Amino acid sequence: LALAIHQEVLGCQDLELGGQDRKDLEASVGVLGAPLPSPVTMAVLARSAAAVAALALLASAVAGEVFFQEKFDDGWDYRWVKSEWKKEDNTAGEWNHTSGKWNGDADDKGIQTSEDYRFYAISAQYPEFSNKDKTLVLQFSVKHEQDLDCGGGYVKLLPADVDQKKFGGETPYSIMFGPDICGYATKKVHAILTKNGKNHLIKKEVPCETDQLTHVYTLILRPDATYSILIDNVEKQSGSVYDDWDILPAKKKRDPNAKKARGLGGRGVPS
Repeated sequence: LALAIHQEVLGCQDLELGGQDRKDLEASVGVLGAPLPSPVTMAVLARSAAAVAALALLASAVAGEVFFQEKFDDGWDYRWVKSEWKKEDNTAGEWNHTSGKWNGDADDKGIQTSEDYRFYAISAQYPEFSNKDKTLVLQFSVKHEQDLDCGGGYVKLLPADVDQKKFGGETPYSIMFGPDICGYATKKVHAILTKNGKNHLIKKEVPCETDQLTHVYTLILRPDATYSILIDNVEKQSGSVYDDWDILPAKKKRDPNAKKARGLGGRGVPS
């Protein structure tokens, strides 16, 4: 499995994930009630330019066990695999290791997308774990250092058999979570859960932050099939996974006009 950062750049710059204002909060990711096979890969996909990622975490809220934590300090590039997605058409962007334009500590760095109108994808592996009977949280911090025209930065949980060098927008995943901004119409948090190969989008609107400050995005999935979405540790949305995603098949509605002649014999008399 893989945690992936995926970004597609469309006319924006300076999207920073993490940075000097990041919060050291534990996080975890998983599929409700299911063991996750090894190797797990954390992937980040970006759809905006100049992004810095400085904190990504996976943990169990029940036992306080951290499955994956990344602060993008020294050695981060040995833990993460840069995808070759979009290289053939020359639209793949390069990641920078930087503290960003504004920082309180120049040594507190993250990874940053460097160019507008580019696509970015990078992923890292972590050990096998199970989230059965545990509360799971996916959490990361992100900052857009300039006004965002159209772009998004998503964290995805990828399957164990993913080719990290080919990881891109069409790669299957279990969870996708993160902000998406495009023009005036789209300013929301994506929260997508996958079941049996089908992606299910959350049916509720969750507005995302649009300023140039660092914000921490958190997705919590609980074993009782409830969830919470937080921004900067403030709950923005919550409810039932079964109510707010179309994961379960729709219940068959009974047609009141369709009457069954149950208990009737061939001549229309009770049998």
